[in-house]
Amino acid sequence: MSLWERIQTKRLTSTFALLATLSVGIVAGSILTAKVHGKEQDSSDATPLRIPEPQSVGNGFSKIAKMVGPAVVNINTESLPKAAPKGRGRRGQGGGQDQQDMQDFFNRFFGGNPNGNGGGDDDEDGDGAGGERRALGSGFIVDSKGYIITNNHVVEKADKIFVKLSTDPESDPGRPAKVIGTDKDTDIAVIKIESKDPLPTIKLGNSEGAQVGDWVLAIGSPFGLSQTVSAGIISAKGRQINEGPSANGFATNQFQRFIQTDAAINPGNSGGPLVDMSGAVVGMNTAIYTQSMGSQGVGFAMPANTVVNVYNMLIGPEHKVTRGSIGISFQSNISSAVARMYGSGVIVSTVSKGGPAEKAGLQAGDVIESIDGRKIKDGDDMVNDIASRRPGSTVKLGYLRDGKPGTTTVSIGDRAKIFADLNGNGQDDDQEAQSTDVSADKLGMSVTAIPNAALGKMGIKGGVLISAIKPGSFADEIGLARGVVIIEINRKTVTDMASFQTAIKGLKSGDDVVFLVRDPNSRAGGNNYIGGTLP
Repeated sequence: MSLWERIQTKRLTSTFALLATLSVGIVAGSILTAKVHGKEQDSSDATPLRIPEPQSVGNGFSKIAKMVGPAVVNINTESLPKAAPKGRGRRGQGGGQDQQDMQDFFNRFFGGNPNGNGGGDDDEDGDGAGGERRALGSGFIVDSKGYIITNNHVVEKADKIFVKLSTDPESDPGRPAKVIGTDKDTDIAVIKIESKDPLPTIKLGNSEGAQVGDWVLAIGSPFGLSQTVSAGIISAKGRQINEGPSANGFATNQFQRFIQTDAAINPGNSGGPLVDMSGAVVGMNTAIYTQSMGSQGVGFAMPANTVVNVYNMLIGPEHKVTRGSIGISFQSNISSAVARMYGSGVIVSTVSKGGPAEKAGLQAGDVIESIDGRKIKDGDDMVNDIASRRPGSTVKLGYLRDGKPGTTTVSIGDRAKIFADLNGNGQDDDQEAQSTDVSADKLGMSVTAIPNAALGKMGIKGGVLISAIKPGSFADEIGLARGVVIIEINRKTVTDMASFQTAIKGLKSGDDVVFLVRDPNSRAGGNNYIGGTLP
């Protein structure tokens, strides 16, 4: 072969050899890559996570919350707008809703603003804006028939009350409730809802057995957040929130001795239960000490024993609390030096004029040492003993006067009447108040007399003014309202309190009742007929 042919042959051989080598390398690389990738997938030893079956950790708090939660309710209230005095900056000064309603009535006819747009704090309350005021609170069911305990301040200004159970839908506004009775002295109220089926209840404990340091749970609806549970301990017992004496020298919160707790209590918790580790109610959450409108670890609950005693009176035939009194005020805190000089009893500060104590011969400066032979510990002990006795009964008091012992028998008086007398209300006013209660029981409203000057302004000869309406009552259901004047009932003319009582006397369930009324706040004026059938 020639040289050129040999060169070409070697070149081709080398080329084929190179191509073969490259092909082998590519195939080997692919195989190796595949093996490495496969090993990365198959070599993971991680185990997938699983959600375990639900288990209880045995926490005592959760068991108690689950046990008592169904009996704790959310309370919503609505207050309708009311005419306010023109230019007044503060409301409710001077003695109760009836007086405020009568004041609104006077303002309507003697220069006040009928629209209630007086500015000031009234607009902040919602009255000046003409809209409804809404409030929230809590409560707890103590009777399967629907009886609920809550705070008086939760319901006292409400025109409508709604109760929502833990099982009610979130969108449900709640079930209508009616007020059975209230006690301002202890800030306790009893309300009731209707139910076809028995309702869940909570058991009441003995608050005397609760000790400082015991665990407690507060349950309620702070800020409207229903079924909220907070935990803490009892921080103190017998705590008094000192508001000072009234103008006549008597303590305004004589019957309020609270359990203090650091369980979180916030606005909306009022009326909810404070329960111990057995699930029993030891107190009713009532107030907080705060500088920020929120919990700062100082809350106050009315002791269960007080709640039970008041509840039993409010569900009674009269639906009110009656307390005994002997008509004295006393110095609650004395120094050891004073005790050594005057004695270790209760030093009388004032004696109400014409009251039981004065009639029995007691004087300011006397030191009361015993009741019916029992040595009293302090002023609270004496008040609790006297208040629990029925008016008309008698008690034997042992006392010191100028260091000399003496005894006297004192008749127990009605504390409410004694206070009314001290505030300037005579027997006539008391009789009138009793007469309005008759209409409240039968029709669900209270009425008061109208001054002649106001009658002249309206151009009518007589009538009575509706001063209060019970939410959910007959009067409420047919559309009667506070501030309306009743002129006739079932064609019988109503000119004063006596004729009003005559007109409603004998009304019974199933009777039709038609009222001829005049609404002073109506721009249209004139008379209207409102009626319905007594349930």
